[in-house]
Amino acid sequence: MAEETGKSTMEREYTIPLRNEWRKVANYRRTGRAVKEIKKFIARHMKVADRDTSKVKLDIYLNNEIWFRGKQKPPAKIKVKARKEGEIVHVTLAEIPDY
Repeated sequence: MAEETGKSTMEREYTIPLRNEWRKVANYRRTGRAVKEIKKFIARHMKVADRDTSKVKLDIYLNNEIWFRGKQKPPAKIKVKARKEGEIVHVTLAEIPDY
């Protein structure tokens, strides 16, 4: 958890539990629900105005990691870094894989 005082940039690291949320929907909707829950979690914890999920942007590596095993088998939890710059929050994987 680091904050810079010069700019309005805030950076935090989270482990987001996804299993409880994607188990509430049908098998063919699980990964889509996981993406929505990541955005909701980040909007809540990074204090986005009105919890607007359209201001939360996911990195391409994070998106690929979530969708890697297909539509029916998303990861149970995922470790991410969130960086807030003004109103927009950028979310990336905490550890970017080599592949």
